[in-house]
Amino acid sequence: MKITKTEIEGLLILEPKVFSDDRGYFYESYNKKIFTEAGISVDFVQDNQSFSHKGAVRGLHGQANPFAQGKLVRVISGRVLDVVVDIRKGSPTYGKHVSVELSGDNKLQFWIPAGFLHGFATLEDNTIFTYKVNNYYDKASEIGVIWNDPTLSIDWGIANADVLLSPKDELLPGFKEFKSPFD
Repeated sequence: MKITKTEIEGLLILEPKVFSDDRGYFYESYNKKIFTEAGISVDFVQDNQSFSHKGAVRGLHGQANPFAQGKLVRVISGRVLDVVVDIRKGSPTYGKHVSVELSGDNKLQFWIPAGFLHGFATLEDNTIFTYKVNNYYDKASEIGVIWNDPTLSIDWGIANADVLLSPKDELLPGFKEFKSPFD
């Protein structure tokens, strides 16, 4: 597995070795030994999956302590622009973001430790997005920032008029109003 560091400390892009033949393909999406050697030494406790239409934006979301989550995200089919924002107040990259295109074709995975907000924009219909987390979901611990906050200047790769949002995501605060629980 090829592991690439991003410009923000802690965020990793993982590219598996894919074995293809006339039947299709096979790859290892998780190997505890390889992940531990890469510095991802966590116990995953829950797997989540979503199905989205083109233009759906999910995020920017996170959870505060004691339910903060690290996430290993990937796309099974379709394509997304995955976006992560650093909300660790002491970090030199606080408020900065990294975007990675994940697809069923490129089979990339993105490791996102606790201390980040996460979201994605669906770039194709019938996209299946899945992720492993190292802590359980807790509704009372939810945190987030509105997806199109001008302070963050995120290019989501889709036109604003085409965005499909949940009612909950429409009400998220802007980044300037957001109070990060992470030092």
